Amino acid sequence: MSQVSQVPDVKMRSEVRDGMCIDWNTPIQVDDGNVLRADVYRPIADGRYPAILTYGIYAKGLAFQEGYPMQWEKMVTDHPEILERSTNKYQNWETTDPERWVPHGYVVIRVDSRGAGWSPGFMDPGSPREIDDVYQCIEWAAAQPWCSGKVGMLGISYYAVNQWRVATKHPPHLAAIIPWEGRNDPYRDNCYHGGILSEFQKHKVKHQTATIQYGTGERAKKNPNTGESVAGPLTLSEEALAKNRANVFADLKKHPLIDEWHRARIVDLSQVTLPLLTCANWGGQGIHPRGNFNGFMYAASKQKWLEAHGDSHWSLFSAKYGLELQKRFFDYFLKGIDNGWEREQPRVQLNIRHPGPKFVLRGENEWPLARTQWTKFYLDPKTVNAKTAPADGEGANFSLSPNPVAQGAAVEYEGMGRGLTFWMPPLPKSTEITGPMAAKLFISSATKDADLFLTVRVFDPQGKELTFMGSTDPNTTIANG
Repeated sequence: MSQVSQVPDVKMRSEVRDGMCIDWNTPIQVDDGNVLRADVYRPIADGRYPAILTYGIYAKGLAFQEGYPMQWEKMVTDHPEILERSTNKYQNWETTDPERWVPHGYVVIRVDSRGAGWSPGFMDPGSPREIDDVYQCIEWAAAQPWCSGKVGMLGISYYAVNQWRVATKHPPHLAAIIPWEGRNDPYRDNCYHGGILSEFQKHKVKHQTATIQYGTGERAKKNPNTGESVAGPLTLSEEALAKNRANVFADLKKHPLIDEWHRARIVDLSQVTLPLLTCANWGGQGIHPRGNFNGFMYAASKQKWLEAHGDSHWSLFSAKYGLELQKRFFDYFLKGIDNGWEREQPRVQLNIRHPGPKFVLRGENEWPLARTQWTKFYLDPKTVNAKTAPADGEGANFSLSPNPVAQGAAVEYEGMGRGLTFWMPPLPKSTEITGPMAAKLFISSATKDADLFLTVRVFDPQGKELTFMGSTDPNTTIANG
């Protein structure tokens, strides 16, 4: 394991601007001697305030607008209220806007994870070492003179994953968490779908993390608020940088089955006992929602709530809808304000999708829903859906029958071809599909290995497919696996 051998002396500096006192590059020394760097946004008035902490890999100083311009433009176009009552100069990918929280009486802390941004060290995303760091950052924050002693965590994806993980360690001053669209079982949730290796991590390193690694220095983008590099004061060669970070995708390929390496990263949800609000995106298939739903079902917390929404991965987190939900939860658990959260907030808050698409907000008491009518359908390759399909050949539209098929049958298709489609009969009445699905298939393959991808699609009476805005795809199907 390589380490940065030359670490410049960085001085923390403070300034008052935009209604906040900001401490840039605050040092947090952890138990192995490494010094992590954090930006701290706090109220100007002296006092003790609850803190909202994030620890992550995407560089605390990289402006959302510059690092992810397409996502930013879509978000503010769809939700223009994000532009109101904030200068938006401190917007950062997958973390909250301090200008939304500091005037509300909170401290916002952004810590660069080791090896990223302004924090030196070996970059090993998702490693157990990072969770030790998060624990110590929480306890450091709670001990500061401006902190009330209560710390919450709030963030998307990477900034949600480490919430689940550190919660199992029970930091004394971590009071509540809001993991928004964040997994807790990396093997099943996003690395090996059904045992199939995903290349997500390979592309993520190239486009998101290598560009902000500590030591990228003068080659990295600049923090618009300080004029400094978002990737630290030191500029190293590409060769030196590569030696100072884990090859995440290569590591994944070395561990195709669940072993101790994976178990060190999978959350034991029975050890999560603190208050939590877990927020899932219906359209985040293949990375996050499984973790959010499982987190609600299997966490040992007595005080836990589930929310599910549509739209893009980042939008509702920052929009009025998400902000109001987050503030009510944290005001109750971090400030002790009796705002009726436990009396009035449904345990399960679902935005149910309807054609349009549109979403209808509905409260429920449990997940899965107790009134679910668990329904079986059967693949019938002997019956063709004549209204929609060619009678035979690859890709033919066979039936998805509500009744068991009387006789067995087999159908062949090319693995790299069009696949097969099985249609349910037209539904005679409005039908809601809300909850988990499972499929059991019996197959043989002419090759040693075969990857299967199953997709659930919905069509209107005219035969037009109904898709919706998923977390990252504007034409997301109802479900896939």
